[in-house]
Amino acid sequence: MNDSTITLPWLVIREDDNGNRYRVGRYATRAEAQKIADSLDGRGHKRLYWVERLGQNGQDGAHD
Repeated sequence: MNDSTITLPWLVIREDDNGNRYRVGRYATRAEAQKIADSLDGRGHKRLYWVERLGQNGQDGAHD
């Protein structure tokens, strides 16, 4: 695990209407990540945004 994994463990993930998933950003707190996800979700595009915490191994299920 590197320093950024420890200090930025919260991810915002986007899934488009084709089922493709992308990491939008990494954040220090869940509240910060949720604020970003909510603001993006509120734009009315046909995309889904959610917040995930990085696992013990520092990896998530989304693609960069």
